[in-house]
Amino acid sequence: MDSVIRGLAVYVVLLIVARLSGRRTLAQATPFDFVLLLIIAETTQQALLGDDFSIVNAFVLIVTLFTTDVLLAFAKGRSARLALWLDGAPTVLVSNGKIDAEALRRARVSVSDVLEAARAQQGVASLDRIDAAVLETSGGISIILKDN
Repeated sequence: MDSVIRGLAVYVVLLIVARLSGRRTLAQATPFDFVLLLIIAETTQQALLGDDFSIVNAFVLIVTLFTTDVLLAFAKGRSARLALWLDGAPTVLVSNGKIDAEALRRARVSVSDVLEAARAQQGVASLDRIDAAVLETSGGISIILKDN
């Protein structure tokens, strides 16, 4: 039973930390983020297993983590409020061609990130061609061009 409680506790902590770190962090990993992920993975492994490195304990943890994930996905499907809390809502970064500086600051996204998404998705290199930019819940930025 200790493994199940450890698994649930670590799952919840990682979920909260990932949610607080912001969507952009998850969508755009840097070498620093990769190193941090490796350290977190090792720390998580130690927290989950404790002193019990048995295969049975590993199986119990795997089943606990997958079950928790499935149950949360089911709960999100039934509760819009829970889904909003866990996944967040899309954030409008540019609206009607105007940059929302406060939204950029809150989302920790720069204008250069918006321009990078515009170049990658639409082949556009300037802000004056962008009607809207939305930071999606997945962490990606959607670009909508102005009508010519």
